[in-house]
Order: sequence, then structure tokens, then C-alpha cells
Amino acid sequence: MAQNTCDHDVLIVGAGISGIGMAAHLEMMCPGRSYALLERRSDLGGTWDLFRYPGIRSDSDMHTLGFVFEPWRHEKSIADGPSILDYLNRIVDERGIRDKITFDAKVASADWDSTAACWNVTVDRGGRSELVTANWLYLGTGYYDYDDPYDAGFDLSAFEGRVVHPQFWPSDLDYAGKRVVVVGSGATAVTIVPSMADRAAHVTMLQRTPTWMFARPAKDRIANTLRKILPEKAAYAITRWKNILLQDFAFKRSRTHPEKVKEALSKRIEGKLGDRYDKATWTPPYDPWDQRLCLVPDDDLFEAIKADKASVVTGHIQAFEKDGVRLTDGRHIPADIIVTATGLSLAIAGKIAVSQDGAPVNFAERFYYKGCMFSNLPNFSVVFGYLNASWTLRADINSEYVCKVLNHMQATGANVAVPVLPADHGLVEDDVFDFSSGYIQRSKHIMPKNAVDLPWRLNQDYRFDRKALATAPIEDGVLRFDRVDARRAAAEQQLEAAE
Repeated sequence: MAQNTCDHDVLIVGAGISGIGMAAHLEMMCPGRSYALLERRSDLGGTWDLFRYPGIRSDSDMHTLGFVFEPWRHEKSIADGPSILDYLNRIVDERGIRDKITFDAKVASADWDSTAACWNVTVDRGGRSELVTANWLYLGTGYYDYDDPYDAGFDLSAFEGRVVHPQFWPSDLDYAGKRVVVVGSGATAVTIVPSMADRAAHVTMLQRTPTWMFARPAKDRIANTLRKILPEKAAYAITRWKNILLQDFAFKRSRTHPEKVKEALSKRIEGKLGDRYDKATWTPPYDPWDQRLCLVPDDDLFEAIKADKASVVTGHIQAFEKDGVRLTDGRHIPADIIVTATGLSLAIAGKIAVSQDGAPVNFAERFYYKGCMFSNLPNFSVVFGYLNASWTLRADINSEYVCKVLNHMQATGANVAVPVLPADHGLVEDDVFDFSSGYIQRSKHIMPKNAVDLPWRLNQDYRFDRKALATAPIEDGVLRFDRVDARRAAAEQQLEAAE
């Protein structure tokens, strides 16, 4: 940017969906910008490179989990992990992004230097500490803790079999002919159980409380038909909007008519399981979309249950014994392998120590600005995807918005953009996440603040957000632009040091 001495105009942290999406938008919208990506792992993909458990797949359709600018070409819209990695790898290669990625580079801290309009980013590379500077810092670090998953506090010392956590799946795990107990009832458990059932002796999903589930085909018949008769981009755009509208309708219908949605979901499961259906096992104590619904593609979980390869047990754990799990009602579930699919721990800003002129930034004291920036924090943006829709929908609109801000800065000669919120703002706060999921409730104390209305809000309505970010002026009276002559500031600092 104008008279900027930082190493890069934009530094992107994380080479998963969010980071790759931002890089692609920079290539398309800001071709003159210098940028780099830092990825802590040895390969790209983020979540899709980390998780290696059996059956790893998307729980959103790839026409919305895919990027707005890059059609999803596979026949299955509910895709497995390797297919998603192929998609991401193709994008970084075709768009010249791979050369901008530095792997095995873990960001430890980032400090905003207001005198130079630069982020000073400390990077750990193989035990060596390096400093990288950038005018704008974009975090595509995801939303959960890569190092420490949620610990449910189980005492597993008496169990003589093998214990694994989905976040750290061992490559040498042989479960053929073994009895497996998967503790949990969320998306990970619902994926693992039918995938392991083909080779295991039996797989039991042990749930404390049921989860609302819905089934859909892994292949989108309409999408595959449209691709045969329309140009690829047109077919993708139509399918994408079809699925966005269906997601939006299903979520809002669940909030306005929960009893009707409960009835429909229950009837669908009962119709699939027949005499194996037990109402208590499949009826959660909360309304649909109070927590995220679990997807069952091609009825795979229900088919595994009907084939006696899998079962679902509801109960509370009393103890883990040498050969299984004892429940508080006395039942014993035999196990050779226990999978603790008990959830994630959320993390803010990838656990990076963010500071501003040396003062630590406490995100729990900052308000979101337009779902991607924070009050009084310059040249900084993040992606926290939708809970009620695909993650990439937010990643796309955030990337596009930030690129517009960067272009405005270029046009006006600014190198600082900060959403200004006065101390006496008088904003009415709102619940940042109106969801009862355990991982959400456990993490609310670290979450940034949310106001009732935009712009100081992380919203959960993609259609509204998309229109708001596309139509609102960049100079909205809140986002303040300034110019710091970094060369002059550096010269003054050198002069002061000489004196």
C-alpha cells in the first residue's frame, strides 16, 4: 500500500478454506497486492487435513461449502475429506496461490504498531523465531483448538483396550472384528459409527442425550442434471442458491414451527428404522436447530442399525471398566476400542497472542464489526462461519468485503482502517450464539461481543449479510480511514535512537 514498509500488504494465517478463499479473492479483486499465507501444518486444508477418522466428510453440501467462484464438480455433494482436499489443491494450483504459502509456520503472536501501520507477527518455524510484518492481518484459523480437544473428564485408567480421539486418529488403528463404543452423538459420531461398522464386530454409539438428525442423498440429483444441460458455472450458481434457500427455510421453519419440524424428522427416522425405532432414543430434549442438526447421508447410520452392525444406546456413564463401559442403570457395553467423540474446544484467533501497541487484545471486550472485524482494532479481520449454514458462505462474503476495503484504501491513499466505537457507545448487547450446543456454551466467556443490530454484530443470516455487505458504503461513518507514513515514522525512530 501507499508508502508502506511492511513485508506484505496482507498476511493470511491458515491455509484452510478461509485462508485459501481470501487468497483467491485477493488474486481476483486486488491483483496488485502483495500477500503471503502462513500455515502451521505441513500441508494445506486445515480441518480437512487434520481429521483422518473413518468416513470423514462434509456435513454441509459442497455447493455451499464450496466457494462462490469455483464450481464443485464431483457427483457427490456430500463429499469425503480427500475429495475436498483435491478441490482445495486444484484451486491453489490453478490460481497461483501455492507459491505464496509457507508451511510448518506457526504464528505465536501479532502486535499492531500504530506508528508504522504494520502488524509485527512472530512466527515459530522449526524452533526458530522469525518476524514477518504486514499492513493487514487476516486470520483464517478456524474456530476450534487444534491442540487440545474438549476433555469430558473421563477416568479411562481401568479400560484395557485402546482409546482414541477423532481429532488425533492413529493411522495404525486396526478395528476389524473389534467391538467399538463411540461416546457422543454429534456430527463426528454420526459419521464414524456407520463408517466403522463395515469392518468392526459391532459399533455402539453411546449418547447422553439424543441429537436431531435428518437424512438426504449424498448425490444432488438436481445438481447433476443441471450440469448436463447448462454451462458449469450456471449450473453451480443455480444449485448453490437452491441449497442456500433450502437451508434458510429449514432453519427458520425450525425456529417458528418447532413441533411440526420435530414431527417430520421423527416420522422420517421411524419410517426408516421400522420396528427398531424407539422414540426416546431419537427424540432430543431440545428443539431442532437449538443445536446443529446432524446429517445422515444416504441413511447410512440407519442402514447400519438395521443390519445389526451398529446400535445406539442412551445412558449416563458410571465407569469405564477393563472390558467396556458401565452405565448408571447397571448396563454394561463391551468394548475393545473406545472413541471419545465428545466435542471440540473453541479458540479465538487461533490462540495467537494479539496485541495493539504492546497492550494485549481481549476479544471478549471487543464488538464484532460486520461479522469480520472488531471494534477499535485496525487492519484486522477473521472468519467465523455460520452455525446454521455452510462455513464458506461467510468466508466468501468476508473476503470480498475486506478486498473492497483494501481497494478503497488504495484509492484514497490510506493505510489504516479501524472500526471506531466510542466508550459511551450505548449498544444493546445480544447473545452472540443462540445455540445450546455444549461447545458453544462452554466458550461464551471468550467470545467477542455482539450487538442487536449491524454493523456491530456477527449475524446468523447469510442472505441478509450478503446484501448488507454488498450494498452498504465502505465509508459508513464507523470505519475510519487514516494514513501513517511508515517511512517517515521509521526515520524518526532511527533519529531518536541516534540521539
